[in-house]
Amino acid sequence: MKEKISFENLKEFKDNFESDRANKVAMNAAATNGVIKAATNPLVFSNVRHNFSINLEQGDITNQKQSGRCWMFSALNTMRYRIIKKLNLKTFELSQNYPLFYDKLEKSNYFLESILETLDEETNGRLISFLLTAPLNDGGQWDMFVNLVNKYGVVPKYAMPETANSENTREMDGYLTKLLRQYACNIREEYKKGTTVENLRKEKKKYMENIYNILCICLGEPPKIFDFEVRDEDKKYICDKNITPVKFFEKYVGMNLDDYISLINAPTADKPYHKTYTVSYLGNVKEGRPVKYLNLEIDQLKKAAIAQLKDNLPVWFGCDVGQSSLGKQGILDLDAVKVGELFGTEFSMTKAQKLDYGESLMTHAMVFMGVDLDEKGNPIRWRVENSWGKDVGKDGYMVMSDKWFNEYMYQVVVNKKYLPKELQKEWEQEPAKLQPWDPMGSLAE
Repeated sequence: MKEKISFENLKEFKDNFESDRANKVAMNAAATNGVIKAATNPLVFSNVRHNFSINLEQGDITNQKQSGRCWMFSALNTMRYRIIKKLNLKTFELSQNYPLFYDKLEKSNYFLESILETLDEETNGRLISFLLTAPLNDGGQWDMFVNLVNKYGVVPKYAMPETANSENTREMDGYLTKLLRQYACNIREEYKKGTTVENLRKEKKKYMENIYNILCICLGEPPKIFDFEVRDEDKKYICDKNITPVKFFEKYVGMNLDDYISLINAPTADKPYHKTYTVSYLGNVKEGRPVKYLNLEIDQLKKAAIAQLKDNLPVWFGCDVGQSSLGKQGILDLDAVKVGELFGTEFSMTKAQKLDYGESLMTHAMVFMGVDLDEKGNPIRWRVENSWGKDVGKDGYMVMSDKWFNEYMYQVVVNKKYLPKELQKEWEQEPAKLQPWDPMGSLAE
């Protein structure tokens, strides 16, 4: 075939298509039902049972609705689990609006500081173009959530409930993005005129006050103190008056967040295993700890997650949730959707190739709440708490096959005590710095 599509090519394609009966059957199925329904494998349902040898019980399922806050919901789900167990509660929910407020505020400041640090870069260069793409979208990473909790703590949901703008962030995000790009333009134009960075930072303070006001209008004012009141399963009344969000986290969640580290599986040639990595210009709280990963073989991620689950503690993780999945049914399995068979083709890229060529990256964060192990202790399937409401999967829970884990799992967060000593030592390495657009810089939404 030459450089153009000829009419002879088209006739050949048409004749070959029509000569194969399977093509017509596939066309009718896909045109009537859509690609996913037409390619759904009904046999997969028998392999994704909701039975697990290790099974943690959680409170009522949460729902992030029309927002990209899965990383917050998932992190808060690991924390509320501890409160529920500690206080013998039937269910409990932490405010997701509260960290959203401060994440937007901190991301705005982080973005403007990044603009101030890159004033000599070309506006149409790759770095500035990247920074301007999404100054404060909803997505995030575990370390970014840690920075919010360390600085601002957490609060019960009733202390800062959801609003229309926290449940559906598109309009708020759109106008804040428009404003931040305007501020970036102002800063860079004033710099060209000779305004000093010191004076530009004075302007930045005014900009940040405007951002704060808008967030209050959209999300409400975050509490500085609140009264903690619950009643446990034995009807015992628990009350803690005038407590701060930071003190509440320390007293009732009690996690030493410095002990929790991110393990990733990125099998690409540019990221050797057993090395640590960070990502340039990725963060929210400017003075907070940077994002940091230890890259390990996939079996090491499994071992660490299983060890923490055996200790009756949930595990935050990040994956590419849209791949080989049936979202409504809550199934993550390589055999769930046979699109290759429907189209009469193969999808054959390796995990490393998918990362290198932009076919896959981490898109969503959830929580492991269980795992089914065989007689040798090897995982068969994983129990997943999602944040899409109770109508997805089985009462809000999904099932992930272990083969799917191999292919589309990218990150787990565990207490480093569940790692062998040699891996704990590897974590202490100074991280190599990745480019801002590296796939490991993706944000869970």
